[in-house]
Amino acid sequence: MANNWKHDRAKSAIDARIKDVETVTIVDYKRETSLESIPTNKAYRMDAVHLYVDIQNFEAILSSTEVDGVTAHKRALRFLDLHQRAVHRILQKTDTRRVDFHGQRLHAVVAKPYGESDEATRVHRAVAIAQLVTDVLSETGDDEGKIPNAEVRVGIDTGRALVVNNGRSGYREPLFLGRPANMAAKLASSDGAVGIYLTNDARRAIDLDELDEDDVADTALTADEIDASVEAANLEVSKDAIVKGWRKDNDDYPIGSFVFSRTTPPIRHLDIPSLTPGNSRRMETVSVYADIDNFTAYVDAHIDDDPEDVVRCLHVIRAELDRVLTSDFGGRRVRFIGDCVHGHLLEGTAAATNATATVSTGAICAGALRSSFDLALERLADAGVEIDELGLAIGFEFGQTALSRLGVQGSRTRCSIGRTVIGAENEQKRCDGSETAIGKAAYDAGPASVRTLFGVNRLKPGLTYDVVMESLEADNNAAAKAIRAASAVLSTPAAARAAETTFRPYAEDGV
Repeated sequence: MANNWKHDRAKSAIDARIKDVETVTIVDYKRETSLESIPTNKAYRMDAVHLYVDIQNFEAILSSTEVDGVTAHKRALRFLDLHQRAVHRILQKTDTRRVDFHGQRLHAVVAKPYGESDEATRVHRAVAIAQLVTDVLSETGDDEGKIPNAEVRVGIDTGRALVVNNGRSGYREPLFLGRPANMAAKLASSDGAVGIYLTNDARRAIDLDELDEDDVADTALTADEIDASVEAANLEVSKDAIVKGWRKDNDDYPIGSFVFSRTTPPIRHLDIPSLTPGNSRRMETVSVYADIDNFTAYVDAHIDDDPEDVVRCLHVIRAELDRVLTSDFGGRRVRFIGDCVHGHLLEGTAAATNATATVSTGAICAGALRSSFDLALERLADAGVEIDELGLAIGFEFGQTALSRLGVQGSRTRCSIGRTVIGAENEQKRCDGSETAIGKAAYDAGPASVRTLFGVNRLKPGLTYDVVMESLEADNNAAAKAIRAASAVLSTPAAARAAETTFRPYAEDGV
């Protein structure tokens, strides 16, 4: 069956997800409460400090060869694996919760000691942990493998967030919604120098002078300020002890060589939980980022008075975006990154990717994502859920992608890397909530009909499924014509029933 999107199919799926969260329970986080099995219709309010660590020289590793080739991908994955092992040990020794490793970015949460009155203690601990991570990663390079030490930039914020469950069936992790997680991430990923950067909320908590908001991302903590937090935190673990233990882990459990093979389309059947360094995948794909625009402000506006609507909105939207990518277009969701969905699409055979078809499918899928998003907002509003001014920013790019799982055995995290992945995220970042952007490589590799659709700026507002299909069909796009032809064949009730695929979000095949 050709890739397609149907209004009635999407409406049925969205209404089912709304029913999942008719009743939502919000409770305050209590000490030692497990966050690994939060039900779909439940969330915790948590006061905590959020810490994002961004490896600034990761993109240089990916660009260390002229082409986005096997050597660069193996080197980049080994680089990340070495550093994830070291950071895992730090978090374990400092009783800090790892939320996610997303490529070169770590999100961690300092929740202890509990209580609003202990905020300063948590911020001091976060600064001390950030400095420990910085010091350790400055010694974890590998000369033999031409792996440099990591250069890191850290963002820290403090405050209240909602905690929900991110994923199912073997990939269950807490997801934190709200300003502190978002602001810490923005500080860490801001262009600029390495160092540790605090929001004004975090600075106030430890009695540091507030800054003009325009200066926050440019003003790293001084050595004296860091030393004061290190002394106040008294982590009772040293850089030397961490590095020594990390080296022993690497000797006892060597990373091994990264071995790549392709996956047979559709990529939705890729078994990510089975991936290891020696069983990794590498092929040309379209990488897609779809980010809910204005969601941080939405959470801020509702976290105190009607947080139930935040849970409803997130659950319905992300489940539907996942369904479109996975079920309608045979793609593979890699992860949810806060309120953003990241995944891949692939058209072709076990032997080769069809670039023209893959880019065309990427454009059509992007249109379907926007149509489903708009429909989800409509159905949520009809159900009485506050939706405010939410939008969807979509970016996609085409090229070589490597997928694996990294870190220590028993605690491995899925990883998708490549210039393609970075490019798709950059395209998404240049969009507002009504826009879709295509990367330069996808623009060049795709057919003329896709170039006409996006124009020379490679960015367009309002690209719903119908708009994309009408434009591509008018230009004789093969993928769009195949979809329309298949839709005609499937117009009979019997054929439609036979072709339908039941999609269960977070089922074993879709973790």
